[in-house]
This record gives sequence, structure tokens and C-alpha cells, in this order.
Amino acid sequence: MLLASDLRMALDPATFAREALGFAPDPWQERVLRWSGKRLLLNCCRQSGKSSTAAILALHRALFYPRNLILLVSPSLRQSSELFRKVMNFYRQLDEAVPPEAESALRLELKNGSRIVSLPGKEGTIRGFSGVALIVEDEAARVPDDLYRAVRPMLAVSGGRLILISTPAGRRGHFF
Repeated sequence: MLLASDLRMALDPATFAREALGFAPDPWQERVLRWSGKRLLLNCCRQSGKSSTAAILALHRALFYPRNLILLVSPSLRQSSELFRKVMNFYRQLDEAVPPEAESALRLELKNGSRIVSLPGKEGTIRGFSGVALIVEDEAARVPDDLYRAVRPMLAVSGGRLILISTPAGRRGHFF
């Protein structure tokens, strides 16, 4: 029976959120967790649960897809590390998760070869990653366009996914 449950969670991040993490998604969060596209923009009010939803998607990807690289970016390292903290809080709730290979305040490397890395908000210091499976851009309305332009090529060869999450911040920039 455990195998059937694991398979359901691997195939459905909403089931993973409910059964493994005890997270009861709202209907809109459930749609996001089941989203299968390449690009997603979440324009939500503050405290709506967009960061928690993105953190669950990042963790699900790392656990169930071996050798995947997931990047968390935002306007500042403090902000991207807060998103990473959400990922880690969910990870620590799991009883039988993929064990960590290495762990720090800004990165989690799993024994299955997947990595989740929290990056600073400076275009010049985040280059060098390739084969990225998922990029989550938090506070995207406040991320400088040059940072956005620096991360987009990281998805070109891999065909990875990009999630932009933010509250609105005016009629400017790539998020608008």
C-alpha cells in the first residue's frame, strides 16, 4: 500500500501536499500544484500562500525527479532565503524523505542528486548554472529586469519551468 501512496504523491503534488505535508491547499493552490506548463505567473495578495505553494512545488520536484536543479531567486538574498526556509520546513516534516547529501542555510543537496539553491538578487553573481529544472522568482514585480534576463537562459537547454510569484508593484518590468 505504501508504494501506491508514494506513486500518487509522485504523480500529484497536491496529494503530496495533503498526505505528506499536512498542507490543505485552497482550490487555486491545488490548481497551481497540478499545473503542468512551462511558465506560470502568480499575481496574488500578500499572505495568500503563494510562497508556500511555490515551496511545495520546488520540494516536490527535488524529491521525485532525481538530478534536478531548482533555483530560488528574489530581489535580495534575505528574501530568497526566506523562501528556502519554507522549503526546508516542509522537508523536515517528512518522515522518510530522500536523505540529504549536504545542507546549509542556502542550499539542500539530496542523495538522489537534486539540489535546491537560494540565490542573491544580483545579476552578476548568479551566473554559471545550467540544466535548471525549475526557477522560482519570488517578489518578481521587484526583481530587476537584468536579473530576470540572467536566469532565463538557464532554462533554454533544459526546457525547465519558470514560476514568477509576487504582489503587484506598478506598471513596469518583466512581471508586469
